Amino acid sequence: MSLPLVFHDDYSPPLPPGHRFPMEKFRLLRDHLIDSGLTTDAALRRPMLCRHDVLNLAHDADYVARYCSGDMSPAELRRLGLPWSPALAQRTVRAVGGSLLTAELALQHGLACHLAGGTHHAHRDHASGFCIFNDLAVVALYLLESGRVGRVLIFDCDVHQGDGTARILDGVADAVTVSLHCEKNFPARKATSDWDIPLAAGLGDAEYLRIVDDTLNYLLPLYQPDLVLYDAGVDVHRDDALGLLDLSDAGLAARDSAVLEHCLGRDIPVAGLIGGGYDKDRARLARRHAQLHISAAQAWRQFGLE
Repeated sequence: MSLPLVFHDDYSPPLPPGHRFPMEKFRLLRDHLIDSGLTTDAALRRPMLCRHDVLNLAHDADYVARYCSGDMSPAELRRLGLPWSPALAQRTVRAVGGSLLTAELALQHGLACHLAGGTHHAHRDHASGFCIFNDLAVVALYLLESGRVGRVLIFDCDVHQGDGTARILDGVADAVTVSLHCEKNFPARKATSDWDIPLAAGLGDAEYLRIVDDTLNYLLPLYQPDLVLYDAGVDVHRDDALGLLDLSDAGLAARDSAVLEHCLGRDIPVAGLIGGGYDKDRARLARRHAQLHISAAQAWRQFGLE
């Protein structure tokens, strides 16, 4: 058996020409992983739509119903940054189902990766920053309430703070939120995660990797989670349009490998999600996101998972 990878053709619905969100990156990521020989289309796991009662664990039921039906005000859509369409609504609900399937596969096999996910700016009752429903919070709450896990640790390495995740899971003792983010970046008003690690703009590979190692060496033995949800945002890259850190391609690869080795070396399953990335060269961006899956495939072999 090979590394479980989760994807659906719903993931790249059309947006208006010139829109700044790189919606096509999910399709291009799938194509790159197939072209590189890491997987095949037939091997990809296709998720179901996430049920509304599961979405409602993390979100206000009225908000879920209004978004899915298109009953969103112009002000709400401006805050989101995406226009509403039936295709985008279906993509949104499907992608949360994809993160849930990824987590279930990780619990079964030790490691699994999504070709989407990491929508950490979505709040309980509103969208923000291209994020509609918060898959990290939904997955954590579903697994905890169903008894599948006793504790989840969310390790968010997107360049932006996971403010929605922190607020939704505030007070949920067994959902531990950890955010490594550029201090002076969106959102302007930060939330309070269980562990916030603000990073100075321009931080490069060596110091960033030291912080990742120190953080995981401290937090994993402290909490001993049953699952890590890893948001592997690539907007920490020096060429990203919205990031302010200075990681190289090699630094991204080292980060992903380090996170996986820290967790798997302690027998902690990992569900990998791609998080943010905004390079204007969409093909280059897809290759950058693919580093998570490349590192995961290497870790899959290294740790003899199946």
